[in-house]
Amino acid sequence: MDVSVIIPVYNEEQNLRPLFERLCKTMDALGKSWEVIFTNDGSKDASGKILREFCAARPGVVKLIDFNGNFGQHTAIVAAFERSSGEVIVTLDADLQNPPEEIGKLLAKIDEGYDSVGGYRKQREDTATRRYCSKIVNFAREKMTNITMKDQGCMLRAYKRNIVEAILKTNERSLFIPALAYTFSKNPTDVEVEHAARAAGESKYSMYKLIRLNFDLITGFTLMPLQIFTIFGFLSSIGTFLLVLLLLFRRFFLGAEAEGVFTLFAMLFFLISIVIAGIGLIGEYIGRIYQVVQSRPKYVVSETVGFGDGKQG
Repeated sequence: MDVSVIIPVYNEEQNLRPLFERLCKTMDALGKSWEVIFTNDGSKDASGKILREFCAARPGVVKLIDFNGNFGQHTAIVAAFERSSGEVIVTLDADLQNPPEEIGKLLAKIDEGYDSVGGYRKQREDTATRRYCSKIVNFAREKMTNITMKDQGCMLRAYKRNIVEAILKTNERSLFIPALAYTFSKNPTDVEVEHAARAAGESKYSMYKLIRLNFDLITGFTLMPLQIFTIFGFLSSIGTFLLVLLLLFRRFFLGAEAEGVFTLFAMLFFLISIVIAGIGLIGEYIGRIYQVVQSRPKYVVSETVGFGDGKQG
């Protein structure tokens, strides 16, 4: 198999038929052997039924992994990674914001010798809030890690088989696949792709989920937040010690005074807030360890269709 296209799906019934039509037209025109693996990530709408229709329409080409619940986009992609057979694996969202017609650009870069190709959106058709938040997160990631990607939020990406195999060997619970792929790549690159406004449905990433995902990115690939907090703690300790010396000097040489009590309270509240933030930061790292130690399954599959002979449980 030349190419495996992997598409996680969660409540996308309105987009699936135009997506499938355009994907088939694009992939058939490329002249490569290909398959598409849909992972139904616990959809509550008719997505599962529609995906089964695709399996019946293109047997041997369309395959389905049906999750028992909602386990998340990146987990859905990993499940398809484990069952893919292509020498090149392409990931694509089901919302049609990344046009399937752009897959050829990524494959052309793979043919040039790159082992990981990320798409970056030519002109994002998202809200201003999401665009600015993305810029802030990209800036933080560039400063805190050695991962250099033009657009970490674009899931239209292509990987060679060895990169996917390396990702599957990790035992992490909170995955950020584009960053992992970049870490394992010898020769990564980016290519400009088109981006469209969502035609139907709504984004499955709330602000909380976006923040959660970016926490996974930062805490999963660098210890710099802890190091920054440690450095700040040392500097605060030195500053506090100097302040104590100043207050002692004023107390013994200038006499008792009460005018600075509110300033001291303000400084105390500030330092307490820093401590609370630090506890939360440490908790993020400990939480990642806790998830690994639990050794729970990453996902539960209720059914697969199109893999081997007939249906599998």
